[in-house]
Amino acid sequence: MSTLTIAPTVVLDSRSRSAPGQVDNRLAYAGFALAYLLGHGAAAVSSGSDPLVKLPGWLPMALLATGLVGGSIAATVAATRAQRGVTGPEALTGKLLGSAWGVGFTALFLAITGLTSAFDRPELQTVLWPTGSAFVVGLIYLAEGAARRNLLHYLLGSWLALVGTAALFLGTPGPFWVLAVAGGGAYVLATVLEGRRLAAHR
Repeated sequence: MSTLTIAPTVVLDSRSRSAPGQVDNRLAYAGFALAYLLGHGAAAVSSGSDPLVKLPGWLPMALLATGLVGGSIAATVAATRAQRGVTGPEALTGKLLGSAWGVGFTALFLAITGLTSAFDRPELQTVLWPTGSAFVVGLIYLAEGAARRNLLHYLLGSWLALVGTAALFLGTPGPFWVLAVAGGGAYVLATVLEGRRLAAHR
């Protein structure tokens, strides 16, 4: 149940190619917003000892995966476009940030698998994957925001990292509610603010 993701989306114009950070993240943000709101939202209303709604067990994961795939495709296309024509240190920065996703989620897989095996609690993966994914994504957004001088991306990453870890203090379905409302809401807000950020740089 990992949140694979994310690099920015669509370059605005020829000037933005030479300015790291001036890429359009709206499609990626919107895809992840849907993933969080629908996927984690469905898990929130259908899990726990007294669920609000009875849903097929596969539905929350299917909704989450659909949003994540859409956002990831938009992000990957954007990252590729943003790298065109970029050379030198900026090109290396882009490649290193791209590789951070594989490293981050491989480390998350090892951590979750190791913890659940060591304590013989495989059911914990249901909560550790979504919260851990938000944490890893948040940290990588922090790095991307700093490298591209994108304050909105940096703040979104800070929020996701804090929300993902704070959600662990709650029992099921609490973490799913936190991710759906606080995480999904943050992506919706970021989608709107991204348009304003881009307009300010035109």
